Amino acid sequence: MSKPKIGLALGSGSARGLAHIGVLRALEENNINIDFFSGSSAGALIGGLYCTGISPKMLKGLAIQVDKKTWLDFTVPNKGIVKGDRIEEILKIITGSRNIEDLDKKISIVSTNLNNAEEVVFTSGPLYKAIRASISIPGVFEPVKFHNEVLVDGGVVDRLPVSVLKDMGADIIIASDVGFGSYQSRIFRIFDIIQQSIDIMSKRIYEEDKRLADIIIQIPLSHIDSFSFERVEECEEIGYNTTIKAISQIKEKINEVSNL
Repeated sequence: MSKPKIGLALGSGSARGLAHIGVLRALEENNINIDFFSGSSAGALIGGLYCTGISPKMLKGLAIQVDKKTWLDFTVPNKGIVKGDRIEEILKIITGSRNIEDLDKKISIVSTNLNNAEEVVFTSGPLYKAIRASISIPGVFEPVKFHNEVLVDGGVVDRLPVSVLKDMGADIIIASDVGFGSYQSRIFRIFDIIQQSIDIMSKRIYEEDKRLADIIIQIPLSHIDSFSFERVEECEEIGYNTTIKAISQIKEKINEVSNL
């Protein structure tokens, strides 16, 4: 086999997903070129923006600069606490309204269809709309209505979208897994309750998906709360350092598959 096609799955995890920025930085610095990306929830956000040509350094800068107050448009709770129009508009501007099929790199973005509880994988259409659907945590964000579907967070059905990369044609699959938060011994806020409920529901499918990955970058972030978006630098650094430790394993796998 000639150079194998490499896929990178970027998992969900709310604020912990900021660690994916460090993963991308480490892979770039070590000349590991990714052919296919898949993203769920926070992974869809980071991966989608990266595939428009935004560098890890710029992604980190954006994450630091954008305060939660900028994108949280609270509404009277009906379908969600956060309306989501503001973040959708921000995403539209940042992505330049580009379509997924026209991006610099190939990415599939995962969301969940509430009408039938099935996975919806975006491989074309407006990137900002796909990301907005994938990050829509049920009960927090209002769902996205798109093509007669009611869409919410991809992490509900596919927390670590590894199987999607198989369908895209990846020979080697790397999974960037930011894990779950620790909810023990602290008072629950409504955000914590919602996020923990989703985590519990998704764990079994998540464990099955992990088995399909060739290499798992398991990033230790259980101490980071789901909505601690201000801890950008810490998450990015942990993601970077964890990936650096996995570089030799990744290169060995590439050589192994190349020689088949």
